[in-house]
Amino acid sequence: RRLTGLDTLSPPPQRRVYPLDAHKLTEEQIAVAFAMTSRRSKPFDEIAEQVSQEKAADFHERWVLGYGHASVAEHAVVHLAVENVSRLACDALEDNRLASYTEKSSRYQIIDRGHYHFPQELDSHRYLGQEFHQAVQSLFHTYQRLIDGSMSHLRSVHQQRPNERGTVYQMRLRRIVTDHCRAVLPAATLTNVGVTANARVLENAISKLLSSSLAEERDLGNDLRSQGRTITPTLIKYADENPFFKSAADQQTQLAAEHVSDGQPLSNQPFRVAARLLDWDPCAQEKLAAALLYRASHLDYAYVLRQTQVLGAEKQAEVINSCIAELGPHDSPGREFELVNYTFEFTMDYGAYREFKRHRMLTYLPQALTVAQDYRVPPLIAEAGLSGEFTGALETAEACFRRVFQVSPLVSQYLVTHAHYRRVLAKINLRECYHLFKLRSSPLAHFSIREPVLEAMKLAIGVHPQFFRHLRLRDYPDWWPFPHF
Repeated sequence: RRLTGLDTLSPPPQRRVYPLDAHKLTEEQIAVAFAMTSRRSKPFDEIAEQVSQEKAADFHERWVLGYGHASVAEHAVVHLAVENVSRLACDALEDNRLASYTEKSSRYQIIDRGHYHFPQELDSHRYLGQEFHQAVQSLFHTYQRLIDGSMSHLRSVHQQRPNERGTVYQMRLRRIVTDHCRAVLPAATLTNVGVTANARVLENAISKLLSSSLAEERDLGNDLRSQGRTITPTLIKYADENPFFKSAADQQTQLAAEHVSDGQPLSNQPFRVAARLLDWDPCAQEKLAAALLYRASHLDYAYVLRQTQVLGAEKQAEVINSCIAELGPHDSPGREFELVNYTFEFTMDYGAYREFKRHRMLTYLPQALTVAQDYRVPPLIAEAGLSGEFTGALETAEACFRRVFQVSPLVSQYLVTHAHYRRVLAKINLRECYHLFKLRSSPLAHFSIREPVLEAMKLAIGVHPQFFRHLRLRDYPDWWPFPHF
């Protein structure tokens, strides 16, 4: 029948938003139901009713594995509880940008004695293995003594508040103590972590672990693969050791030894700087202003950039300020700010690094854990008169580190404490700077990460002050050059 008017058309479908029930469908079935919408016009729930487990497996075998449509695997989400792995292995597990991790915190919990990993690589080195045990047990013994001594000290200088319950008073002091005393814990310390990742990320994480030269990390990779396959048997079916991952790491180690070794990899070097700004874009202002104007225009970028350059520095700054003047304390600037990058080299202690790496939107390249960059004595330990015990335990660990290093530089990392410094190269875009600086410069941040982040913020503001005048901080440093909000 001929259409005579718009009133004869069928009404458009109504918007629907609904979950696919994870209790009725497996993760692989959900992934298939979402993937099939690209080829079928039916609603998701009708597609899901037709997807059996066998059809899901067949679909993945054909499209994901056969045709390389790996993005389908991103719809299958896996939650894994990982317990009693070393901090060192946990770092390797968490080195994946597109996943979520929540880890047992040494800032809020007291770690039990004996909760450390013994590397199986030392099984064939009887006396060295015994020395490893003694060194780590000494660190844990000192950890408990530092907690007891620091609590006694705090009770003498922090009185119980009026109407404050005894348990609350003890928790308040313990919160301060654990923040400082965790510094003596080694990388061998056991931790728990909850992992949420899609199957594509999980497969890559498993491959990286299975390609590791550390036995614990390979064992962890095998466990993740085994448990992950109970949820997504097809999507991580071929997660295995990756020859490229393994050979690339070996090549880097060999080439570094050939070309940049100073011949003294274990000599202590005094700590000097927390952050060094290595690279930034001197044309960042005109590029950022151009990007802000480009999004709202229909012109090609080269033309917009030329027009922005004609504006001059003052007008460019006005464009940027106008676009972020209303930025609230919990807002993030737009993606245009991702076009401006800074490259820093940080020297931070291992405890700070373990918080820094949670900012996975930045790019970070840590050096191997070592005792060569010195360490810091936490302020409370010094105030409580416990510096001698602290340094004695670290010296014992360092002596063992050097002996284990001769057998395996990788295994020796287990002996590095949270107080030891490590170098980290990091590229951070301006948008992520807003997040990092705001969160980690706060008085609530641990002092060991607050210091390098404050230094990095000062350096970034030094080269591009016009970008940060609208940054909202919980607490402003004395040198802050702009009016406070």
